[in-house]
Amino acid sequence: MDNSRRNFLKKTTAAGAAILAGPAIFGSPSPLKAKKTVDASTPFQLKYAPSLGMFREHAGPDPVDNIKFCYDMGFRGMFDNGLMGRPAADQVKIANEMQRLGMELGPFVLYADFGKTSFVLNNPETKEFVVNKMKEGVEVAKRTGVKWALVVPGRYDERLHRDIQTANIVDNLRYCCDVVEKEGLTIVLEPLNTLRDHPGLILTSIPQAYSICRAVNRPSCKIVMDLYHQQITEGNLIPNMDAAWSEIAAFHCGDHPGRQEPTTGEINYKNVFKHIHSKKYQGVICMEHGISIKGKEGETRLIEAYREVDQFEN
Repeated sequence: MDNSRRNFLKKTTAAGAAILAGPAIFGSPSPLKAKKTVDASTPFQLKYAPSLGMFREHAGPDPVDNIKFCYDMGFRGMFDNGLMGRPAADQVKIANEMQRLGMELGPFVLYADFGKTSFVLNNPETKEFVVNKMKEGVEVAKRTGVKWALVVPGRYDERLHRDIQTANIVDNLRYCCDVVEKEGLTIVLEPLNTLRDHPGLILTSIPQAYSICRAVNRPSCKIVMDLYHQQITEGNLIPNMDAAWSEIAAFHCGDHPGRQEPTTGEINYKNVFKHIHSKKYQGVICMEHGISIKGKEGETRLIEAYREVDQFEN
């Protein structure tokens, strides 16, 4: 064991001890009362995936150190929305460390232009654009082994009927599947809320995404269900999840209001996660949210919150 790894483990052990001693950190009894004591390094029941850099206060800025810290805290997934924008050498370094530890790297953002009408159009330029974008994603997947690439179909066009736009989305996604499918990469469509964060987008709900995936009818076109966005758009999280289950390949999470960690808003994440676990889900749940408290204290509180909502029995 080299000195850098030994020093990192010392830091991690200290952080784990601090997390287990939560009330002492906050100076008063913790608002979360665990039913049982769980060691800081015990793997979570589900594959919650922090973003790279989420624990910067504990692990520093280096992505590999962040991965090690998350593993030692019991996380078995990570995600990086900006993976495509990283230098190829950094992509490989991240992937190698994830593979070494047996962790899963969640969906990266392949295409999400909130200001452009793209997938809703039917013309040669759009087809060429989306196909070339998929080819870029395939190269990232080859370097990293990531299985999923996130796609947002963009804005709607006020000059076209919604049904025509939906048919165009289906056609363009089939072109995309022709590119990614043979490389083992799966597109995951993300419906986003238009009421608060992303007005003007065409894809907003789980039923809508489900109908598109069924129309595309390809194994390489699925859904990432963002529980934060869907709580705003339609609620009904568990029934919609069940109805669209055959087309759901990944999850994002974040509480509402505030888009912070579970336990800070109105979503009963313990019940939602229990339900996901009961369906034998083996994929990642990307922690795509902020932290309600700044600094190390907030990062500790974040882990404590996930420990609380992960304490369920099926």
